[in-house]
Amino acid sequence: MKTALRQIALLGALCVATAAAGQQTSNAKGAILRALDKTSGTTIDLSVPSGASASVGRLQIVMNECRYPAGNPSGDAYAELEISETGRAGTVFSGWMIASAPALNGLEHSRYDIWVMRCITS
Repeated sequence: MKTALRQIALLGALCVATAAAGQQTSNAKGAILRALDKTSGTTIDLSVPSGASASVGRLQIVMNECRYPAGNPSGDAYAELEISETGRAGTVFSGWMIASAPALNGLEHSRYDIWVMRCITS
């Protein structure tokens, strides 16, 4: 319940911020995500097309959509993800992550951190 309310608030803030800035967004072909294994200290960058999935350890990441400011592909990326863990019912994360503010709505997992780096535009 708490996570759902936070996601609704984040989406509302995203819509208000985009509208306030008069900024249109464009959909990208996917996103570059970075994953950190907190146990080993290793990181890996994942290129995940929209509608596809990727794996990191026991996590399955589904990339639903990535958006960026229209006319500014290197601008702030917003990615909608669903992350589940093998052997655990439901999702461990479902919602939008923002590249410039990964802590605003991030994955809460004991072993892994995952955040959005940028959208794939070409």
